[in-house]
Amino acid sequence: MKRKLLTAALVAGLSTTALPTVLLAQDVSGRLVLYTSQPNEDAQKTVDAFMAKYPEVEVEWFREGTTKVMAKLLAEFEAGQPQPDVLLIADMVTMESLEADGRLMAYTEADTSAYDPALMDDEGHYFSTKLITTGIIYNTEAPMVPTSYADLLKPEAKGMIAMPSPLTSGAATIHMAALTADPSLGWAFYEGLAEQGANPQGGNGGTYNAIAGGEKLYGFVVDFLPIREKMNGAPVEFVFPEEGVSAVTEPVAILSTAQNPDAAKAFVDFLISEEGQQLASEMGYLPAHPAVSPPEGFPSLDEIKLMGFDPAAALANDQDNKERFVEIFGG
Repeated sequence: MKRKLLTAALVAGLSTTALPTVLLAQDVSGRLVLYTSQPNEDAQKTVDAFMAKYPEVEVEWFREGTTKVMAKLLAEFEAGQPQPDVLLIADMVTMESLEADGRLMAYTEADTSAYDPALMDDEGHYFSTKLITTGIIYNTEAPMVPTSYADLLKPEAKGMIAMPSPLTSGAATIHMAALTADPSLGWAFYEGLAEQGANPQGGNGGTYNAIAGGEKLYGFVVDFLPIREKMNGAPVEFVFPEEGVSAVTEPVAILSTAQNPDAAKAFVDFLISEEGQQLASEMGYLPAHPAVSPPEGFPSLDEIKLMGFDPAAALANDQDNKERFVEIFGG
């Protein structure tokens, strides 16, 4: 994603001179094929809400984790028969790889004026639909309340850290890329975690369970697990560290081979509209649109510091980062 610095005046100018094309419900119809990594319940709610707004569209959808979605899609590319019109998957890095291969359609008319430009591809190839941040989780019985990543290198945390592996978890991969690119942390921070006895493995669910169960006391995890479960009585707290949080943004994109581009554009418009963002909030996720209220237990978007993240650089450095990780922690 090529970054641009936009002044407030320029943004204001764009918002009045580059009005998006409006797709009316009566103009959108036909079959729309969606590949998504959303959980099944969320995917069904998303499809149902979209079809309620566009009743002449029939959505067919396939759901799996991002890795399996991409394996299926790459096999279809190889066969010359890609099926989806639209993708809704976990992360911007995967979208960057598809953009680099010319697999995504630019939708420059989409109205992203309300959003942080860093959350969107500036050429309109993909659009973030929510923020699933990764920060610090701790057990409420822990002797220390961490406020920064550096706190996890203190003696109180030694032998008590759980964390998902970037070899398994996409969110952990992005978290690693964001933290190691931060000059105040870098790879020295991960080396410090190894010296603390951290043994990264599995995904976010296993990390959450280890800390909620008291086997470990500190770690990294996606925000919604501890925030939701705390309200159900779990002995956990989630911290948005002072250095900031990384985020998986569940971007949506239209394939360059889309058979129904009008319906695909309408799907993008719906997800990034205030209505679509309210749906994300109702599902329990932090909306990316600053005007939409977060779910219960979450701070407002303006209270959250997002770490700098360059998905193109993360894509280019992905293999080297994972090899460095294995050198530090082992396979």
